Amino acid sequence: MKHTDIEKVLTSSDMVGTDAVVCGWVRTFRDSAQVAFLELSDGTSFRKLQVVIDKNALAVDPDATKLGASVKVEGTVVKAFKGEGNELNAKEIVLLGKCPPEFPIQKKRTTLEFLRGIPHLRLRTNTFAAVFRVRSVAAQAIHRYFHERGYYYINAPLITASDCEGAGEMFRVTTQPWNASYRTEEEYFKNDFFGVKAGLSVSGQLEGEVAATALGRIYTFGPSFRAENSNTTRHLAEFWHVEPEIAFAELPDVIEIAEDMLKYLIRAVIEECPDELAFFDRFVEQGLLEKLTHVVNSDFAVCTYTEAVSILEKENAHFEFPVHWGSDLQSEHEKFLTETVFKRPVFVTDYPKEIKSFYMKQNADGKTVAATDLLVPGIGEIIGGSEREADFDKLAAAMRERNMPMESYKQYLDLRLFGSVPHGGFGLGFERFVMYCTGMENIRDVTLFPRSVKNIM
Repeated sequence: MKHTDIEKVLTSSDMVGTDAVVCGWVRTFRDSAQVAFLELSDGTSFRKLQVVIDKNALAVDPDATKLGASVKVEGTVVKAFKGEGNELNAKEIVLLGKCPPEFPIQKKRTTLEFLRGIPHLRLRTNTFAAVFRVRSVAAQAIHRYFHERGYYYINAPLITASDCEGAGEMFRVTTQPWNASYRTEEEYFKNDFFGVKAGLSVSGQLEGEVAATALGRIYTFGPSFRAENSNTTRHLAEFWHVEPEIAFAELPDVIEIAEDMLKYLIRAVIEECPDELAFFDRFVEQGLLEKLTHVVNSDFAVCTYTEAVSILEKENAHFEFPVHWGSDLQSEHEKFLTETVFKRPVFVTDYPKEIKSFYMKQNADGKTVAATDLLVPGIGEIIGGSEREADFDKLAAAMRERNMPMESYKQYLDLRLFGSVPHGGFGLGFERFVMYCTGMENIRDVTLFPRSVKNIM
């Protein structure tokens, strides 16, 4: 169906005085004695196109004026009577799809919680249309950032026999019937599709290291899956991960790249989504634009885990979870560091090896690893990274301490035998980044069909 995008009709001065055909969904309808007004959206613009109907010259099917109906409109583009941009004087309005009065998106009940129950329709609201335009712009900026800097885009497998994090939170992949009965676990998996235990990947990092130790600089960008029984506003069972891996890099290099990338992505969203961010700043998180601009213009702080714990221990009386050396940092601790102590994003480095993953480079003190988490005001951890352990013996020892099945990681270990190099990388939770840029407080509101505990709508 030949038509012009509403975004172009709204903004093109060259179209004024010409005829155009647009398609869209009715967002509002206002009526008066002589003139009626439709507001249409086709998804190409946050702003809506006003269609002016001269009731003396044009009869309109009442079904074409109902909220949620889809229509095709032919008319003349004119300068908007009020405000900036253009509007359309209708010559013909054709109903494409009826929408009954039971259309669930009504102003009186469109809370975010209600809209989570109708994920197939919620994108037709201003909030969610804006969220997913920001998400799209951010995704394109990720690819642009790495391509411009000579990284290669790698597609890591989604089905794997190894658990990258070693936490046992993988979804099992199987073709066995639900009532399969075998005497041993070994016999069960031997008769499965792959002949071994397989699951959905929790991260593309291990495969990314394989690629980086041949191509130098790579990144993966795709879904990860974690069967973590966590029903918080920051966790999903299926989420998207941005994971660069860089050969010939140490922890300071990883930190520098992570800061540069995050600022690049935020700048792209600010520049390419001004209407959406103005909406979020007004209706979702007041001060959002100021917050994002502050991040872009700040030099991120860096402190060690030990320094952070020393700061936090002085405030233990105010925390729900008191801090001690060796404990993992909770959200309340991360927010205190970013919002009260440093008042800007901060990289916390050199965590105790017991609370971090097996693959992280062991520091000379024998107690900590060359890891870092980037904490940002308002959300806490947004990036986790490290220098990877390049020494075969140290890596193997760390895996044995965790009782990991060495045979499942043979190829990964081999990288430390054949031309091992210092290398590192990090992971950015893409949904958390979108939350940060939009002010949305629940991670289920920044992904199209959220997958979480007991939820697969």
